[in-house]
Amino acid sequence: MSDSILPFDPGLLTLLNGSFGPGGLVLPFVQEIFLMECPIAGTYYCDLEEVEKKLNISDLLVFKREPDNPHDELAILIFDQTGNKLGYVPRAKNEVIARLMDAGKLLFGKLEAKEWMGSWLRLEVRVYMRDF
Repeated sequence: MSDSILPFDPGLLTLLNGSFGPGGLVLPFVQEIFLMECPIAGTYYCDLEEVEKKLNISDLLVFKREPDNPHDELAILIFDQTGNKLGYVPRAKNEVIARLMDAGKLLFGKLEAKEWMGSWLRLEVRVYMRDF
């Protein structure tokens, strides 16, 4: 993925990496609410051999809604912070998360585990909502 073009708003990383208000001051009473843990779906279809080497446990993962996805109108893409597509929130687990995102809530993930299983990379993500 090109360094200059991210598939999401770079300002989102600022919100996710820190809880800062105007002037860079830390906002009080910001909570990260753990919602669930799940595998990342579709990693088999992504070329993750080079990306995996840079992925570390607890890395921040960016979520992006994909309402025009022809296979699932509640689809949620998952990217690393540099914009590499890792896969999707599984369809069986995405409805509530998609509805929260559509309502303007800030949701994101943290990498919980990674393991090569032959040529397939299994990634586990913990899903959080940041509540201001």
